[in-house]
Amino acid sequence: MTDLFSDLSMRDRTARNRVMVSPMCQYSCPDQDGLATEWHRQHLESRAVGGAGIVMTEATAVRPDGRISTDDLGLWSDAHVDALEPITAFCEESGALSGVQLAHAGHKGSKRPPWEDSVPVGPTGDGWVAPSPSADAYPWREGDDERSDDADVKHVETMSTTDVEALVDDFANAAARADDAGFDVVEVHAAHGYLLHQFLSPVTNRREDRYGGSFEARTRVVREVCTAVRDAVPDEKPVFVRFSATDWLPDRDSWTVDDTAALAADLASHGVVDLVDVSAGGLHPNQQLPEMGPNYQVQYAERVREAVGGDALVGAVGGITTPEQADALVRNDRADLAIVGRQHLRDPYFALHAAQTLDREDAVEWPRQYRKAV
Repeated sequence: MTDLFSDLSMRDRTARNRVMVSPMCQYSCPDQDGLATEWHRQHLESRAVGGAGIVMTEATAVRPDGRISTDDLGLWSDAHVDALEPITAFCEESGALSGVQLAHAGHKGSKRPPWEDSVPVGPTGDGWVAPSPSADAYPWREGDDERSDDADVKHVETMSTTDVEALVDDFANAAARADDAGFDVVEVHAAHGYLLHQFLSPVTNRREDRYGGSFEARTRVVREVCTAVRDAVPDEKPVFVRFSATDWLPDRDSWTVDDTAALAADLASHGVVDLVDVSAGGLHPNQQLPEMGPNYQVQYAERVREAVGGDALVGAVGGITTPEQADALVRNDRADLAIVGRQHLRDPYFALHAAQTLDREDAVEWPRQYRKAV
């Protein structure tokens, strides 16, 4: 029977278990250059030592205006490759697969880090003009249609068709750099209200060109990006995509679980993606959150897994905090991969502790330097 500590094979890569460290933003590039720092090294490398099968970076911007905050990680130059390469090398030495989540924040970008209250910043400060599928969809608070012309505050502009086409190239170029840096897995971030999700949802996509309108048109850029990333990454390396399965806006024409299932099935059937990472929400401040608790988003992963059949693997997120819970997801065929976020912040050694709890210490070993404490 498949369990949490079964190998997970994807193309020519094999994860030692089915625990993945979820992408979690660290907002820790103080020079605002997107270069990985010692903080990123300790954050990611400690989870590799901690036994996870896959260690995924935070949302990593494919170009400077793709950052969520001024202090976000990036991968738009060879200097970024050099800064990330030691991390991938350490992950390999520690037995974990390394992954990078490629992203563009769109109109949710150009802000300060959250401990500075995520204050929006404009192009005359440290910020930039934030690209959007439809600038008139920002800021999306109901009844708030005012936009400031003050140059010191955040500015949002609608992307031209040419801009969108260039975005596809930006993702492809970042994917090639990810390969140069030694990453085993590349994930396309199309969730949580960031740029690719903004294109998917009719709430934030009001375009009238070939990237807006119908389901086919709104999903076009995501299909183009995923295909370009697949082409830029060697055949032996897997490509993931993360979706928000639903906007959690049931009273509006919005992105739904059925939409996600249809797009995931299309990408999987054409061999473009190897795993679909299923999350939810993040698009709109008026989203109607479900009751949050253990496995509160797993139902969406199950729906997507049914839709893709055996054409791709599926990862589940959302309130996964215990070894027994993560193991049950895999044992009961609800998901192929348990993607664990906040619990990895609380316990970098989650996978090692899970192996102890589940009597699977044969599957992953504590580092020899730490065995006296086991």
